[in-house]
This record gives sequence, C-alpha cells and structure tokens, in this order.
Amino acid sequence: MAELLKGAPVVAALNEKLIQKVTALKEKNIKPTLAFVRVGERPDDVAYENGALKRCEKIGVRAQRVTLPSDISQDELLEMIREINADTSVHGMLLFRPLPKHIDESLVCNALTPEKDVDGITNSSNAGVFIGKSIGYPPCTPQACMEILDYYSIEPTGKKAVVIGRSLVVGKPAAMMLIQRNATVTICHTRTKDMPAVCREADILIVAAGRAGIVGKEYFRDGQIVIDVGINVDEKGNLCGDVNFAEADPIVKAITPVPGGVGTVTTSVLIKHVVEAAEQAANRKG
Repeated sequence: MAELLKGAPVVAALNEKLIQKVTALKEKNIKPTLAFVRVGERPDDVAYENGALKRCEKIGVRAQRVTLPSDISQDELLEMIREINADTSVHGMLLFRPLPKHIDESLVCNALTPEKDVDGITNSSNAGVFIGKSIGYPPCTPQACMEILDYYSIEPTGKKAVVIGRSLVVGKPAAMMLIQRNATVTICHTRTKDMPAVCREADILIVAAGRAGIVGKEYFRDGQIVIDVGINVDEKGNLCGDVNFAEADPIVKAITPVPGGVGTVTTSVLIKHVVEAAEQAANRKG
C-alpha cells in the first residue's frame, strides 16, 4: 500500500507559521485582510467561502465579504475592484469564478493589482510564475502541490515529473514550479500519444485531468509519487479524484487522498499569500 500524503499535517505546519507571522504584524498595527468577492449565490462558491472564513478566523486574518447580484454590470464590478485596489487596509482579494456570461472575466481579473492577487488570477501573476519572479502570487492549487512535496521531503531536483493537464489554473503553473525546482518536466494533455507510457516514466506525477478516476493502473509503476488534484463526485455521490485510487494504491510509493489531500492545503496557501501580501505592504511603508 502507498503512503498517504495527507493534507492535514501540511495545513497544521503552515498554520503554526502563519499565526506567528500574523501576531508579529498585529504588533505593528497591521491586520492581514482578505476580501471575498462573490457574484451571485452559486452553492459551491458559498460553501467554499464559509470554509475559508473559518480558516481565516483560526489564523487571525480578517475577512471581508463582498456579495454582489448576478446581474451586476461589468462596469460596477470593475469599480468594486478599483475600490479594493485603493483600500490600503485590504491586502488580498479572492474573486469567485466563473463570472456570469455577460462579464468579460479576463478584463475583470486583470483589473486587480498584482500586489493583491493572492489567487494568481492576473496575467502579471502568471508571468511571474513563468519567469520565476515574485510578481503577484501563483495560483493556490499548484502551490499547494509544492507545499505537500516540501512537507514530505520529496525533492524534485533531478527527478522526472509529468503533469496531466495544461490549464493556467493548475497544469502549466505546476509544470513551471517543478522546472524551477530543477525537475525535468513533461506536460500531458488530450492530444498526447500513449499517455500511460509517458506517465509511467515519471518519478512525480501531478494529475489535473478534470475527470473522475480517469487515471488508472496502466499509468503507474513502483516508486512513484502521485499528487491528485482532481475533485469530482462519483456515481454514488462520493468525492473522488482524477486518479483511480484503488488501482494506484497497490503500485505507487505515495499518493494524496481525495478528499483530504491537495484541496485541504489550498485554502491555507491562499491565507499564506494574504499574510505575505500584508508583510510586503508593511515593508513598503518602511
């Protein structure tokens, strides 16, 4: 059986450090603050928001809820983001997506100043990931993958890594982060020929395929580390990943569970970025 790379101990370690940093900031009269901007009442957005608010409270990060009607105009939403940009008491913003179809999502995302882009939604933040510079913050999910590797002392240097998925939300930034950690990286996607054979070559396999249980035993070999980013609901209504866990478990060396793996860490990474943004704001003040 594979070692389970559980998210809970990673979160506990992150939280311990974050609480110390928040305490130090409060001694300087700075309270890290995250604005949640939600358009409409999508149940999954509301559920995530409620969970993130509890996590913020535990760490000592102040949260501001900005709930907007689903028929808000694009100009009104842009004005709200401009107000957040100008508000020095707010250090980061989380914008729930997808936005309603009448809104240009790219335009709205890129209206946010990179210094407050704690979820990696702007072109500037993505550019920072690709060139290895600290411009904004990387998307939280691939960063959570890196936090898990670090916590369990899994060193990417010199390893072969394969990422399934090429989205800007997970696949591409995860690949860039692994390259920066000196791994040799291959990105697989729907046009990849003989994908299982490519994946069997990996020492580290990050799966962000977007389909429940699609990655089965033919993708694995002994000794692999598997990071399953997927969050799906199976035919029985249970949460599951993109990896067929029952088939991977007897083969690979270690694997993240779903639930209880990457998703658990992602919210803590978001809060980590908010705290870092508050520290950067304090440094700019001198």
